Amino acid sequence: MRVLLQRVSESSVTVDGSIVGKTGPGLVILACAGHNDTPFIIQQMAKKIAELRIFRDADDKMNLSLLDTQGQALVISQFTLYADARKGRRPSFTDAARPDLAKPLVDLLAQCLRDLGVKHVDTGIFGADMKVAIHNDGPVTIWLDSVDLGLHG
Repeated sequence: MRVLLQRVSESSVTVDGSIVGKTGPGLVILACAGHNDTPFIIQQMAKKIAELRIFRDADDKMNLSLLDTQGQALVISQFTLYADARKGRRPSFTDAARPDLAKPLVDLLAQCLRDLGVKHVDTGIFGADMKVAIHNDGPVTIWLDSVDLGLHG
């Protein structure tokens, strides 16, 4: 799984003119499942996200996690995180999981965050044309890849 985390003061996702998810302070989590991702990998990725210390403490240091700050999360499926643009001018997305595998894994990521104690987790609509409003705080943007984190054994 690949995720792009953006620390936000607020965010929302709109589909067909209607807001389907929104948050206050917390994270926007753009997520893409790969072919070899498993529920175990997703659970470990959720734990990493929830506990990653990227929020400011009283001394203005990044020492607090999403759980510490009682932050909110907006999980958005984004298959383009697996774009391979090494050849030609059109990216390939063949490393992204097929929708029948990807949707349940992205849904599982959101559920795992809830299970870990993130009290407010909203999502977009898988496969929809989404308009995402991100009020980046910092800005702080973090890239996580389950392969780089050693989650694939």
